[in-house]
Amino acid sequence: MIAPLALTMGEPAGIGGEITLLAWLRRRDAGLPAFFAIDDPERLRRLAGGLGWNVPLRIISAPAEAASAFAEALPVLPLSLPHPAQPGRPDPANAGAVIAAIRTGAALVAAGDAAALVTNPIQKETLYAAGFKHPGHTEFLGELAGGAVPIMMLACPELRVVPVTVHLALREALAALSTEKIVTAGRIAAAALKRDFAVAEPRLAVAGLNPHAGENGTLGREEIDIIAPAVAALRKAGVNAEGPMPADTLFHGGARPRHDAVICMYHDQALIPLKTIDFAGGVNVTLGLPFIRTSPDHGTALDIAGSGRADPASLIAAVSLAGAMALRRAAAGAAA
Repeated sequence: MIAPLALTMGEPAGIGGEITLLAWLRRRDAGLPAFFAIDDPERLRRLAGGLGWNVPLRIISAPAEAASAFAEALPVLPLSLPHPAQPGRPDPANAGAVIAAIRTGAALVAAGDAAALVTNPIQKETLYAAGFKHPGHTEFLGELAGGAVPIMMLACPELRVVPVTVHLALREALAALSTEKIVTAGRIAAAALKRDFAVAEPRLAVAGLNPHAGENGTLGREEIDIIAPAVAALRKAGVNAEGPMPADTLFHGGARPRHDAVICMYHDQALIPLKTIDFAGGVNVTLGLPFIRTSPDHGTALDIAGSGRADPASLIAAVSLAGAMALRRAAAGAAA
């Protein structure tokens, strides 16, 4: 048995509320572990009523109450919004509540009151307007975890990718790339594959940056000066890493079974192939934290918010994966 999972509200004007409701409605078919929403109950009640969905809510005062309530009602740890949310129209006045939901969820997981943190998508532009100083969830959670080095992994059944640089403009990402960052990403990814994904001997492919992995320096020297030394350092540390490899040959059907994760040099190099292969079922996993955090791999979808057309598949996959990771950690702790 594990504690219930904490699910944050995300951007209240986006689709987070809808996919939360749909995930609870599909809980039995999907075999989901118990979770509770950190959200405004009135927002969820109004949203469910407007869409004609029968989702009873159970207000809880502590995560422990969620397990017994989950079968019959969606447990909600209440967090009020200053302004009523309007689908498709983010309001910076609600940014404080969005951030508070993340803080609350992280604190509950860190304390062991929740088994994992699952975060609904946020609207970064709205949070920035309210003074949010972090590029995204990943960096904020690293701070909340006491300065841990957070590493993003995107995962689906056919592929796992880890970008070394994340929420940076491409020009800035290339300038920020370093041997040390690649080594850190590779070591954290290999450890997570063993602990959380039951991969006994992880195999990492390390992508090149330039076309054809630089062609021995004729198309760029980053492979020679930055990436190859990182691969050598990983191998010296006992990590089964191969590369730098041309990125355009790493993701086709014949290549994917040869490795357990691909270390990519920048955001889109990692996310484009994964979202092409499994847009609906991809999961964002933050590695390197002292607690489990997953998230859907999509955004707030403001254009369809409130319509009932949002696909909850990625959130369902995120909840399912978080539960599986929590069970593995619990089993490992019991065995120790």
